[in-house]
Amino acid sequence: MGTTRRHFLAAASAGAARAWQSSPNDRIRLGQIGCGGRSRDHLAELVKADENAAIGAVCDVWKVNREASSGAIGRVFGTPPKQTTRYQDLLAMKDIDAVLIATPDMTHPRILADAVAAGKDVYVEKPFAVDFADAKMAWQAVKRSKQVVQVGTQRRSDPQFIGAAQAMHSGVIGKITRVEMAVNFQEQRWHKPLDNVRKEDVDWEAFQFGGRIKEGFDARRLREWQLFRETTNGIAGLWMCHLIDLAPWYLRDPFPKAAMAMGGVYLWKDGRETSDVFQATVEYNECLVTFAMSLTNAAGNRNLWYGTKGTMDLDNLKITGEGSRDPNRVKDTIAIERTPVESHMANFLRCVRSRQTPRASVDNGFQHAVAGCMAAVSLETGRRVRFDADKLELL
Repeated sequence: MGTTRRHFLAAASAGAARAWQSSPNDRIRLGQIGCGGRSRDHLAELVKADENAAIGAVCDVWKVNREASSGAIGRVFGTPPKQTTRYQDLLAMKDIDAVLIATPDMTHPRILADAVAAGKDVYVEKPFAVDFADAKMAWQAVKRSKQVVQVGTQRRSDPQFIGAAQAMHSGVIGKITRVEMAVNFQEQRWHKPLDNVRKEDVDWEAFQFGGRIKEGFDARRLREWQLFRETTNGIAGLWMCHLIDLAPWYLRDPFPKAAMAMGGVYLWKDGRETSDVFQATVEYNECLVTFAMSLTNAAGNRNLWYGTKGTMDLDNLKITGEGSRDPNRVKDTIAIERTPVESHMANFLRCVRSRQTPRASVDNGFQHAVAGCMAAVSLETGRRVRFDADKLELL
């Protein structure tokens, strides 16, 4: 850790030449809102980015996570961060320039909107939102502001997916009319130990988030919030957002026209309220995108893009003429090239300084949220859901 600290100090001395300055040594002062697994990833990414930034405050409703995060941050940066259970208190801190949001899904939009209103730049985890009204509210709040917002759809900074986008936009596989995406696993990845969760260590009122969670203290709702409808829209938000984000990017079509979904709890009858098997069909302009997921069989993943001149396989990083009868189809297998770029976190920090738009902009976040919310509403209601992009309404 000592080496890491020296890197940060060295970067601080060089920072004076940069255009953006919020403090004498040009260090970006961050607040971490949510101190679970994703926050640990944020810390690791922050260290690797080596962009002269440090976390000065942390917020989490659970003492165990909050203190563990504080300890890790203190070891990295030499100074323990301030702690709070209320994100509003962190946003009121004048010495915090930007925040990293890694809280349960349903809280992302409100915290994001409050953060930009407080003048903070934001890195907000995916999904952008699990409720359409919240997505629209947060998107509009950011558009009214002057803040830099990076959404945590990290494929936007993944060299292989950037390379695939460039190949796709070159027209190599022709007109794309169908996309097949699937994710499968069988282990109980959502299961968390509960024996160390004590009521006195949890700010339950803060976790209830303005009354959105009605129940009294429940250790399982705190630790396994992915299973409950109050805190997530299920697979549509938890997993579909990762891959459906590619559709508006690769197809150059920001919003779906319609979506339909089916699913349910077919195996893990453990009190969960969100599906363990799910499939959605999302219609873009003359292209159907299907996303399927099973928590009941580890059959592997698929990410296939079918064009008139060939097929792009993003799992195996290759382009072939398979399936095409076009005389100008792809003749030989083409390997998808990796396009080197800075990390998602480094991109965010550099945009904080330059005031440029990050790779995963708030517009990109809103786009994947629209698709996910449409699929979730379809699953809940059993009907086909359409989107009016002019009125910004689900129909």
